[in-house]
Amino acid sequence: MKPIRYIILVIGITFCGQTMAQGGLVSFLKKVGTKLDSMAVKGVDRNYIDAPEKPWQVILRGNVNQTIVSMHTQGTIAGQEYSARPHLKTTPSQYLGLWVGYRGYGLGYTVNVGGDKGSNLTFGATGGSYGINVRIRSFENSSPDFNLNSELLTEAEMDAWNDIEMTDPISVETVIADGYYMFNGKRFSYSAAYDQSAIQKRSAGSIMAGFMYNYTSIDYASDSNGDLVYLMDGLGKVKLWQGSVGVGYAYNWVPMRGLLVNVMFMPMLTFINKLKAYGYATNMEELMEDPTFWDKDITFDEWDEWYYKNIRIQHVGDKTFNSGLSIGFDARMSLTYSFDRFYLNAYGQFNNIRYHHDSTSGYLNDWFINTSFGFRF
Repeated sequence: MKPIRYIILVIGITFCGQTMAQGGLVSFLKKVGTKLDSMAVKGVDRNYIDAPEKPWQVILRGNVNQTIVSMHTQGTIAGQEYSARPHLKTTPSQYLGLWVGYRGYGLGYTVNVGGDKGSNLTFGATGGSYGINVRIRSFENSSPDFNLNSELLTEAEMDAWNDIEMTDPISVETVIADGYYMFNGKRFSYSAAYDQSAIQKRSAGSIMAGFMYNYTSIDYASDSNGDLVYLMDGLGKVKLWQGSVGVGYAYNWVPMRGLLVNVMFMPMLTFINKLKAYGYATNMEELMEDPTFWDKDITFDEWDEWYYKNIRIQHVGDKTFNSGLSIGFDARMSLTYSFDRFYLNAYGQFNNIRYHHDSTSGYLNDWFINTSFGFRF
């Protein structure tokens, strides 16, 4: 075979292979789309629930959220007595981003535009009788409300600490995953209220079962935060793990065509409840014995430079506290108005998870409000 014919044959085979591969991918995606289309209305009462004619969604989403962690821990870490009552309240932060999905299955990403510096990554999947959501959030906060409770400070000094801008910001990471199953999926649509991939035509409610997993890490253990670590009796980092299950009720109210109001409340039994406290030693007392610490003849800037040049912390150990069973709750509310291919939505969620075990107790409050403007195509 002549070289030119050989080259033409190779190109032809390659082109046919690519075409077949692309055709196979398109065929597979069409089958997946058809399956999701059928699942959207399978087993539902079409007098109560319907699927939008256009399956794809693009949503411009705004978000405001806040995390509050309150705890009382005491014990012994690496032979040192440990006690602290930190109360961390982050500054409400604002995020803006996009969510793209097909029939309730999608991916969203938001970035910080105000408040804490960070980002949110969300995953969502909803069907006729279920909903699954995952939120991964990481951010830094330079002015948290610690609500210090220390015998080393006067009440006025403790209040003043909450107005201080931290040199090295606190780092917070949270992962919250929740899932729900609706026992009246035939007439009640969870997705109609929370991702608008279905349409609730008449009012209906449902008993529901759910689960929730939460992981939170709070870390301010750095040399420049050595004074704060000292005032927190050596506590520099905390990690929390919680797993909860519950049974509750949700209701979709349709007062008029295109308008949907949803409320949901679920008491949660937390059965996985662990707290890991990280202890640190500081040289704060040594610095306080240094004449420079009390020298009134130097300027504040000179003292500040000397102080942050010399303050140090050292990790001395950690301890895990396994809490017993505790009761919390998960609450949501949503408002949706649809017109043609467009819709507006606002919904909020509040999670309360409590923990306790011998010498440690506290709670985690996490809330957010989402606002959305969506388009179907």
